[in-house]
Amino acid sequence: MLELSFPILLAMAVVALFSGLVKGVVGFGMPMIMVSGLASFLPVETALATLIIPTLVSNTWQAFRYGWRAVVESIWKYRIFLGVMLVLLVVSAQMIRIIPQGILFLIIGAPIIFFALIQLLGWKLRIPKSRKTVAEIMLGFISGVVGGVSGVWGPPLVAYLTAMNTSKLEQMRVQGVVYGLGAMMLTLAHIRSGVLTFPAAQVSAAMVIPALAGVALGFRVHDRIPQEKFRTLTLIVLIFAGLNLIRRGIMV
Repeated sequence: MLELSFPILLAMAVVALFSGLVKGVVGFGMPMIMVSGLASFLPVETALATLIIPTLVSNTWQAFRYGWRAVVESIWKYRIFLGVMLVLLVVSAQMIRIIPQGILFLIIGAPIIFFALIQLLGWKLRIPKSRKTVAEIMLGFISGVVGGVSGVWGPPLVAYLTAMNTSKLEQMRVQGVVYGLGAMMLTLAHIRSGVLTFPAAQVSAAMVIPALAGVALGFRVHDRIPQEKFRTLTLIVLIFAGLNLIRRGIMV
């Protein structure tokens, strides 16, 4: 295991617990919170390696919480969006050296904040069923391009699911499936890149326990809150996600 003092490990566990709590309540935000929190007192590479295994395990739990049949149903229902997004994710990843990261983070963050704010102020974007296929292709394209180049596809996906007025149960499940696939790709990529070394993997595995404890607590909160409150909480987290993207864009 990496040489880390007990106070540092304790601080890491607190960050993992809080990120898990947020994820359990609204379905996303763990990587954003973990990398931001851990990187404030650890090297960025260590912070990135640490979040990999908790993210993979928590997304798998989130996706299969209501059984594999429900997962298959969600994949089939959103097959066009998922298919377009995953294909563009792979294709656009090859452009990562062409588009400046800072500019991209700003381009993503500003619309996400605008979307969330106007929703909170009372304007509800709704996509009619007659336009669902077109919307899935367009938004799947955007999410895939953004995700492939920047590694951030959570906020665009959540914005789409919110616009579709997806139930909180289904929204959690779809997010788990999509993020789970992304987490698998991230794990394999960083084993190959050398970021997820054996010592780093030991630390990452140790953070699974506090992260899942947070997710379990978050699930309990999630199950008790009504749909409209869940939607409001999701939009608030989206605003923070957008602000974080803008911060990263300015700091790059």
